[in-house]
Amino acid sequence: MKIVDCDYFVVGSGMAGLMSALHLAAYGKVVVATKGRLADCNTNFAQGGICCVMDPNDTFDKHARDTMIAGAWLGNSKVVHEICEHAPEGIQDLIDCGVRFAKKKSGDWDLTREGGHSARRIFHAGDITGEKCEAAMIRRVRRTKAIDVREETIVIDLIMTKRIGVKGENRCVGAYVLDKKSGEIYAVRSPNTILATGGCGKVYLYTCNPDTATGDGIALAWRAGAKIENMEFIQFHPTCLYHPLAKRFLISEAVRGEGAVLVNKHGKEFMKKYDPRGSLAPRDIVARSIDSEMKRTGDDCMFLDIRKKGRTYLMTRFPNIYQKCMEFGIDMAKDLIPIVPAAHYTCGGIQATVDGVTSIKGLSAVGECACTGLHGANRLASNSLMEALVCARLTAARLGPHPETFGLGVEKRCRCTKENRNSAVRLKPTPTPDIPEWKIGSAVPPDEAVLVAHMWDEIRRLMWDYVGIVRTNKRLARAAHRLKTLRREIRDYYFRYLVTPDTLELRNLAVCAELIVKSAQKRHESRGLHYTLDYPRMSKKPKQTVLPGFHG
Repeated sequence: MKIVDCDYFVVGSGMAGLMSALHLAAYGKVVVATKGRLADCNTNFAQGGICCVMDPNDTFDKHARDTMIAGAWLGNSKVVHEICEHAPEGIQDLIDCGVRFAKKKSGDWDLTREGGHSARRIFHAGDITGEKCEAAMIRRVRRTKAIDVREETIVIDLIMTKRIGVKGENRCVGAYVLDKKSGEIYAVRSPNTILATGGCGKVYLYTCNPDTATGDGIALAWRAGAKIENMEFIQFHPTCLYHPLAKRFLISEAVRGEGAVLVNKHGKEFMKKYDPRGSLAPRDIVARSIDSEMKRTGDDCMFLDIRKKGRTYLMTRFPNIYQKCMEFGIDMAKDLIPIVPAAHYTCGGIQATVDGVTSIKGLSAVGECACTGLHGANRLASNSLMEALVCARLTAARLGPHPETFGLGVEKRCRCTKENRNSAVRLKPTPTPDIPEWKIGSAVPPDEAVLVAHMWDEIRRLMWDYVGIVRTNKRLARAAHRLKTLRREIRDYYFRYLVTPDTLELRNLAVCAELIVKSAQKRHESRGLHYTLDYPRMSKKPKQTVLPGFHG
């Protein structure tokens, strides 16, 4: 079996993964594995922008307060302040990569506002901010010699010293991976594995996430024994375009930030009866309100109305959204935009610090797959890319040989605790464990792929029906019972047949679904994104939901 050695193994190619790789490339060899192309990630679909306090009338404290309010006060206040305060450094990293954020004619930044924010603090590059950031990072990665990019490569499982018979403290020393094109299975051996795999939106039937969002990193970490936190908090984006041909297309929150209001099919605004902030309320409130209106009226969707802004403004400010709507026969300047909520963002994940430390030695987690304490019970709009930038920077600082100086071309100082610095694996001679060959045993090539497709579909439908925007104990119990059976069937299928990308994704999806249900069953209150009819009130004391990792 082939073994690829590196100093840092980054899994995932969104903003968290690529920015981690770019920072770490100054310290040693980096291998980046992504199961599709580099651009196949949630970052590439981000429209709105990136939070960063720059307006003289705005403050970090205001941003932190907005974040805590949106997160129903479940967030970690210290973490929230630290990430907000490091955001300007992250924005500068993107500028160093070549990203050109929008500016006004005066030369000032053209900051916008989104739901839940008390000020304009959203950096954007039109309405395809994520796409432009991803493209800039990819260009930088492609020309960085220390980064070995491996596309169409999916991780099967992390390699733990305990499981391969190495004495001493259990730690992660790399992973077994599958080359999707050749079918070859080999190992990547590294003292530092960084998971940046994104969320698990595909666990739901309706989602705006790309097909890659199957919760791989969360499932990998859980199977390796890592603690998982707050998985019950799945954010449903309130405004996904409702059209039979419009797959996964979001109407950015920035559209509401620039004046769009939510209305029914008669053009009547309804949000004020649910929240005094109206259409600019946080996403959990807006999504629940839309869901309530649809159930009350029996209508298939609600609508956004931004007709008052006029065609010239809309084509300038939202060119991509305007064009996409026109492709489906919807003119934003004169038509209401049909929308429905869809699974969007995973607020929980692998328990991690702001600089990526998990409960497993040698394993870091950054971005959406990590639960740092920033989002609490609900993510504030455009805080996701900010978190990816900041945590990638702080994680690289911790793992590098000189954590006090780092950056993309310029030296910058980072606040990392002494304890976290000492936990890093430095670039010095370390024992290199022998990696056993991947064993296929009596596994044979799969001959009934329809079973995988059927189980995939069943998981997504039961999660949508039983573990969606509004939950009950009975629905959760039904989901838990069926998922237990499905996971047993998947496990049997996994060991009976040779691994395939579809099998691996199904296996990971099922783990994430079960973690969401177990977490939801443990929370006996309604808070943020977790709303249950059996416990409609929010408890006085905020409490995290922590699930232990698998130790079988």
